[in-house]
Parts: sequence; C-alpha cells; structure tokens
Amino acid sequence: MLSDKDRIFTNLYGLHDFRLKGAQARGDWSGTKELLAKGRDWIIEEMKTSGLRGRGGAGFPTGLKWSFMPKEVGTRPHYLVVNADEGEPGTCKDRDIMRYDPHKLVEGCLLAGFAMSAHAAYIYIRGEFIREAENLQVAIDEARAAGLIGKDACGSGWEFEVYVHRGGGAYICGEETALIQSLEGKKGQPRLKPPFPAGVGLYGCPTTVNNVESIAVAPTILRRGGAWFSGLGRPKNSGTKVFCISGHVEQPCNVEEEMGIPLKELIEKHAGGVRGGWDNLLGIIPGGSSVPVLTKDICDTVLMDFDSLRDVRSGLGTAAVIVMDKSTDIVRAITRLSKFYKHESCGQCTPCREGTGWMWRVMERMCTGKASIEEIDQLDDVTRQVEGHTICALGDAAAWPIQGLIRSFRPELERRIREARANARAA
Repeated sequence: MLSDKDRIFTNLYGLHDFRLKGAQARGDWSGTKELLAKGRDWIIEEMKTSGLRGRGGAGFPTGLKWSFMPKEVGTRPHYLVVNADEGEPGTCKDRDIMRYDPHKLVEGCLLAGFAMSAHAAYIYIRGEFIREAENLQVAIDEARAAGLIGKDACGSGWEFEVYVHRGGGAYICGEETALIQSLEGKKGQPRLKPPFPAGVGLYGCPTTVNNVESIAVAPTILRRGGAWFSGLGRPKNSGTKVFCISGHVEQPCNVEEEMGIPLKELIEKHAGGVRGGWDNLLGIIPGGSSVPVLTKDICDTVLMDFDSLRDVRSGLGTAAVIVMDKSTDIVRAITRLSKFYKHESCGQCTPCREGTGWMWRVMERMCTGKASIEEIDQLDDVTRQVEGHTICALGDAAAWPIQGLIRSFRPELERRIREARANARAA
C-alpha cells in the first residue's frame, strides 16, 4: 500500500486550497528554476529513468515520447498539447486533478514544454468540465501574475505560456490527432499516421500530446528523482497511479495507489469492498469502458498494471475500475457501451462507421434473446474485422467489450436465446 510520503496528488479530494498559496505550501513550484537550469537533456533522461508510462491509456513511455521532438528548433515552433478531454466512461481522475491540484499541471506544462523547446502549451479540456476549466484558468493566471510562467518563467529566461481550449464534448477528440484537428478549428477526426505529431502536429509543427496525469506527475518526479519513482510499483510498470473506482462498491472513489496493487486489495481497502461482499462480484472492467471485462476468478488475483492486465487479455487503460455485482445484467451493460461507441464514432473509417452500428443492433437483440446461437460467433467475427482496421483505436474500443463478453459470459448469451425460443414456442 502506498505510504503518504510517496503520494504525488496531495489534494486529490479538495480538502485544501487549490490556489497558488495552498499549492506552494504543499511543495508545488519549489525549486522549479533549478530544475530548468539542469537543462533539457537532464529532464528527458530523468523522465526515462522514472519509467513513467503514459497515463491516458496507451501506456507509452513518457520520457521516450518527449525525446522524439526535434533537438533543434527550425522555422516551425514546437508545441506541447495536454489532453484533458477525458471522455472514457468510468474515468474521472483528470477532472479531480484539474479541479483540486491544477498547479501541478501548470508546473508540469512548463517543465515538459521546456524539455521539448516549446514556448506554448495548449490544454484541450472537455466541454462538460466547467468548474475544472475555471480552476485551471485561475491557476494559470496566478502563475503568470507570480512570474512562474510568462516572459521570464521562474526567472529562468525561458518564455512560456499556457492556454486553455474548451472542447465540445466529443469523445473522439480524446484521440491525439483528432484533438489536434479540433484545436485547429477543423472537424475532430483522427489523422493517418505517419506523419506523427512529433514531426507534423499542431499547425503542421512538431507537437507532443500528453495526458493530464502524465504531465502533472512530472514536477514531483524531477524533484524527487526518476529512481524514486521507478522504485515504486513493478518493473516496466513503475510509479503511482490514480485509480477511479465506481459501480457496485460501498464507497466509489478516486485514489492514488502504487502500480501493481492487487485489484481485490484496491477495492477492499479504498472502496469499502463490493456491495454485498466479494462473493457477490460478477465482473470488473479494470481500465475504462473500452477494455474487456474480467470474471471474478481473475479478479481474485490479478495485479493492476499494464502487463498483468494484458496477460489476462484486458488492459489497464485509464485505470477506471467499474465494478459489477450479481445484480448486473451484463449483456445489457455491454450493449449500453456498444451504443456509446456507435454514437461517438466520427464516421471516417468504414469498419468503424458501419461496424459499430451493426454490433450495437445485434447486441440489442442479444439482450432480449431474439438472436440465434450462430450469431454469437458471427458477432465475434465482425468485432475482429473492426479491430485493428481503423485509423484510430475507437474501433478497438468498440470491439473489445463485446469480445470480453463473449469470451467470459457466453453461457449467459446462449441461455437468453434458448429461453426466448422456449417462451416463443410456449406462447
């Protein structure tokens, strides 16, 4: 269990002042000028040493991502873009970071921006996050007034500005290239890669897109050292992580814990356990709605990190833990997710545009048992024609929950179909 001295987000629950004085009392903006003075290469190497993997879902090594930016600034300026769109169902960690600890994000923007020779950061925030955007803007204004960002950030001689951009609530804009398109005032649709944003990103300039949590932990990592962060968690899955626990638990919460904590321990220690006890558990979606559901027998022992969850054919994703007890209609729950992904598809790729609607309609019939047994395999086959055949990962996100349902709860699908047939014959 993570000790209090190793917690990065010390105001996750909003118990203290989120403004500059409160943030400085908790250690934010401490020695930032000295960190900048150590230079870009030192910052990137320290981030690599930390082993931090992107906290937005993909889990790509953050320090490595920063190193992809061109070393020299040519005619095109460099940009840092922060993905605060957080539209994944079940995920609410970035919301609380921006609401209660916004200075961590602003300071992180400065350090990350400096490391990649960017003079500007754009924080693309989800349209529904009203209070969060207000608090974030207050933090930016305070930092500018105190000389922490602006013409001479922290007295370092580096000019740096942070801008908040309000999104329109589109889930697809959480994909980095669709986010860039939206920032440019275009329709939020993913771009083909390559070129990658580090080469051709915002306004055609070198750009790095990072999640809120990935940027917000950077100042603490640099202050305490990459080796400290890598000493937490497990090899290749280091550090702390904010987990969002929701659903059928006694106390839904956000909690910062060590990577690799057992899923059962996470839920019982921090969320008061499963409603009705652990034996009442039906299944858990461990990483936001786009990853496959896990059955109770896997949940008994699985660890919460990227590699452990990949090994059981699911994923850590955003670490949004959605708990479902035995009162859950699991088929209806996954059908509802199918409808969400169908609704949020941008329609650019044919497999996703046509496939998400087709999968949702079949799932609706599965709910009522009006499908045939053969259609279960057909549905699974279609998910695999969608998965991996689209520009972005939305096709995968629509396919994986259904694949997990068929893999883990196929008897329930078959039972419904047989019951519906028996009832129809009896009528």
